[in-house]
Amino acid sequence: MQKLEFVKMHGIGNDFVLADFVTNGIPDIDLKDLAIRICDRNFGVGADGLLLVLPSEIADYRMHLINRDGSEAEMCGNGIRVFAKYLYDRGMVGETAKIETLAGIKTIQLEVKNGKAIGATVGMGKPRLRAEDIPVIGYEGEVVNRQLDVEGESLQITCVSMGNPHCVIFVQSTDRVPVETLGPKIEKHPVFPQGTNVEFVEVIAPTELKMRVWERGAGMTMACGTGACSSVVAGVLNGLCERQATVHLPGGNLFIDWQENDEIFMTGPAEEVFVGKYMY
Repeated sequence: MQKLEFVKMHGIGNDFVLADFVTNGIPDIDLKDLAIRICDRNFGVGADGLLLVLPSEIADYRMHLINRDGSEAEMCGNGIRVFAKYLYDRGMVGETAKIETLAGIKTIQLEVKNGKAIGATVGMGKPRLRAEDIPVIGYEGEVVNRQLDVEGESLQITCVSMGNPHCVIFVQSTDRVPVETLGPKIEKHPVFPQGTNVEFVEVIAPTELKMRVWERGAGMTMACGTGACSSVVAGVLNGLCERQATVHLPGGNLFIDWQENDEIFMTGPAEEVFVGKYMY
């Protein structure tokens, strides 16, 4: 039996088991299987995903996220904030860090209080909007307020890539949306060859959105950082919100700033819950 040291962390309720393979070395184990077991909320630690701290030749460190179903995620907005907090709190980076992800290098500016990181602003890059870049099959150009048929129900969708695919649907009330049943149908719809994250968004005001999410590979989660970014982009494209907006999620709030140069910045908190050892 082997032992894995880990840290449980979360960004507004989107929770992760973080394992530092720079400090502790990479174990000889199937990481997909490890993620499935350790993220199980009944028989493991419980989390939306397993975050791995890895060395990088092009940035300070490399972040690798394995969802709780064993699939890989290109990028995670909440995950990268807690990842950066872990590094800062242990003296591995300063208040500014560059993190390599499958969606490119992301720059993080940490908010520090009493020697600990309490949140971060992340340069999320530019959204990709063309159907082939998301990808979405059966559409040309930008997929903005386009029709999608899901088992006889017609939905109006707007699709965005933040390095990972998102399908945003504006609704009258997020509280009335059957996220648990509708979310997986859209996630695995044939038009999304790589699957998709699904955001159900209610416009409260031009600078306020309310969002619930079904995450690809994780299911219902309390927050999704790339989803919040995608929701603001979709809101602007549909004339429903401004380029700076607060997104209210079940776990808390994120502030999104889609600047005129097309770069998106996301600001939100990051928290450490506990440290532990997992036997496998």
